[in-house]
Amino acid sequence: MRVLLVGSGGREHALAASLSRSPVLDTLFTAPGNPGTALFGTNVAIAVDDVPGLVAFALGERIDLVVPGPEAPLVAGLADACLVAGIACAGPTAQAAQLEGSKSFSKAICDAAGIPTARWERFDDAALAHAFVRRRGAPIVVKADGLAAGKGVVVAATVAEAEAAITAMMEQSSLGVAGASVVIEEYLEGDEVSLFALCDGETAVLIGAAQDHKRIGEGDTGANTGGMGAVSPPAFFDRATQEHALDLLVRPMLREMVRVGTPFRGVIFAGLMLTPEGPSLIEYNVRFGDPEAQALLPRLRTDLLPALVALCDGKLAQADLRFSDDASVAVVLAGRGYPGTPAVGSPIRGIDRAEAMTGVRVFQAATAYDAAGSLIGHGGRVLTVVATAPTLMAARDAAYAGVAAIDWPDAIWRRDIGVRALQRALDAAEEFGVSA
Repeated sequence: MRVLLVGSGGREHALAASLSRSPVLDTLFTAPGNPGTALFGTNVAIAVDDVPGLVAFALGERIDLVVPGPEAPLVAGLADACLVAGIACAGPTAQAAQLEGSKSFSKAICDAAGIPTARWERFDDAALAHAFVRRRGAPIVVKADGLAAGKGVVVAATVAEAEAAITAMMEQSSLGVAGASVVIEEYLEGDEVSLFALCDGETAVLIGAAQDHKRIGEGDTGANTGGMGAVSPPAFFDRATQEHALDLLVRPMLREMVRVGTPFRGVIFAGLMLTPEGPSLIEYNVRFGDPEAQALLPRLRTDLLPALVALCDGKLAQADLRFSDDASVAVVLAGRGYPGTPAVGSPIRGIDRAEAMTGVRVFQAATAYDAAGSLIGHGGRVLTVVATAPTLMAARDAAYAGVAAIDWPDAIWRRDIGVRALQRALDAAEEFGVSA
């Protein structure tokens, strides 16, 4: 098969590594890719949101399957354009991608399907939004209704913080058109986890779960980021519980999407809160997460490519998708200054040393080559160091050993990825007499 993978991040490097293991893969292109994806195929200089350019390339190269990484091309209609061109695309139509592209759309689907989710209101008028948060109080959550590259959610501890978010989004246009309207919802307490499944219409096949670490600082402090690390699977969210969450939060959504004439096919990423009353949906995303994909995909033990083809063909129920029982820990290395303006241009050395360690992989994102041919940091989140091992403790130790092997003067990273999950695992191990 000839495959076009769309994207340029660590998620796409992890997808490229997984796809390259398939015996049915002939050729892999990645648009635009990064130095990591180039290790498994050919990078092509087409932007992720250049839908006409992507489709023209796919036609010219006789591509059999397009695999979208990020959400932007899906919301822009990549799957629709592929359908018109007769090219299989493992992602949803633009209308179905509104599950991620519009917070109010996904909330309305949840309400219609009876899916547990936070109570919410949508506002187009900033004055009404201000009045609402003054009336409701805090903590409260303010979300840009549209796509905001992971920057559109403010968990406000005070009314003043909520009002500042409304002012920035709606009155100062800090997020552009994405924040012209907002969804304001109740604050949920509990453990936040990410659940992933492949879907084709009403069928959902579990991929697995991960727990992201969104804040820049240790102890979940500081600004939100695109994700500073992940653990898979969460120590307190076993496979039976994941299947229950699919039954509660994903499969009813799929039935409702079919009922309203917008069936969903692709990867669903359900962000959910494990509250004392049970799982509650925070949001849907229509693609793999980043860095969750880097933690999940190294645990894959079967061929991803035929499963994606089955998704496109409506035969997902026949797909063989199995993951190891190993634990995985992913640690993101970002450029100094992130999530503000990151330092760029300093050389990165030692990736080969890290990958020589048992169970360790390094996925590249914002990397580039300088004029001398040296690998350099070139953006915010630059590398993800991932380790898999039979226990969470061993995986975490190996991941941080991999980080220590990398020589990059501008790197910053969290030193507590997986600490909370490890403590939960240790508590369970003590209770049941097993290893953590």
